[in-house]
Amino acid sequence: MNRPVDVSTLVAEASAGRPRAVARLISLVEDRSEHVREISAALAPTAGRAHVVGITGSPGVGKSTSTSALVGALRATGRRVGVLAVDPTSPFTGGALLGDRIRMQDHATDDGVYIRSMASRGHLGGLSASAPQALRVFDAAGCDVVLVETVGVGQSEVEISGIADTTLVLLAPGMGDGIQAAKAGILEIGDVFVVNKADREGANTTRRELRTVLSMTDRRPGASTGAGGEWAPPIVMTVATKNDGVDELVEQIDAHREHLEHSGELRRRRSARVRREIEALALTEVQLGFERRRGGLDLERLAEQVLAGRTDPFSAADELLSGL
Repeated sequence: MNRPVDVSTLVAEASAGRPRAVARLISLVEDRSEHVREISAALAPTAGRAHVVGITGSPGVGKSTSTSALVGALRATGRRVGVLAVDPTSPFTGGALLGDRIRMQDHATDDGVYIRSMASRGHLGGLSASAPQALRVFDAAGCDVVLVETVGVGQSEVEISGIADTTLVLLAPGMGDGIQAAKAGILEIGDVFVVNKADREGANTTRRELRTVLSMTDRRPGASTGAGGEWAPPIVMTVATKNDGVDELVEQIDAHREHLEHSGELRRRRSARVRREIEALALTEVQLGFERRRGGLDLERLAEQVLAGRTDPFSAADELLSGL
């Protein structure tokens, strides 16, 4: 039996910093509860305060370790932090396979940190379709920064740039990341590049290769941005397991946030993000409309007409849309 849901009370408790309320709200939006619309309306006034930082990179580069190190560094500055760790989905349960987040246990008792694993649910970009609403829950809970760590699934990983204000791209020596970065297109989405495991042989070579590839674009690392100019993504060397370079990484994240605000890019990125979300919701409603009408066999009837040559697919689509 489902527990009754009092959305206004849950939102008030989340705003007061109560972890159980935060967890319950995220569960409701992830499960696409019947209360999602009410939750979204209640969260709307609190949206947009948190700095959303996406963390992406190939499997094995140390995303989870880097995320944990960043949480510690951000908490040392007094900031409240949310972590949305999007994991691969179990084909049997639909849940997150890595939901235990062992590396995050150092922060489990910190009441200034909210950690939540969310299943990707087969979403190709490594993100859950419910991620935007989950971010609004973190906003309501008073998070100053929300770290979104993605699955690490290759070329479709570029989707993180559509949900983050600042995107960190992690690489590691000895993994062929320089070539892979160029293939996957993540050079275009990276706001800060991180060469993790920098104590390993080949780290300087990885940085040099990355600089070379970036120099072939208009995103030269270390170049002056100027007032309102283009952001030149820095390359930060870290050893996340030892917290080496993590403070410098936080400085670069803060510098990028300042650049976004002063240049007007922050508003542009967030506006584009919301437009995509609205479009996705509208398309979902259209799809649901199709499914509801299947009881009347409309789609099947039109398909038979196309197969019989009595109409064409475009005309059939127009007729189907006219009834929505």
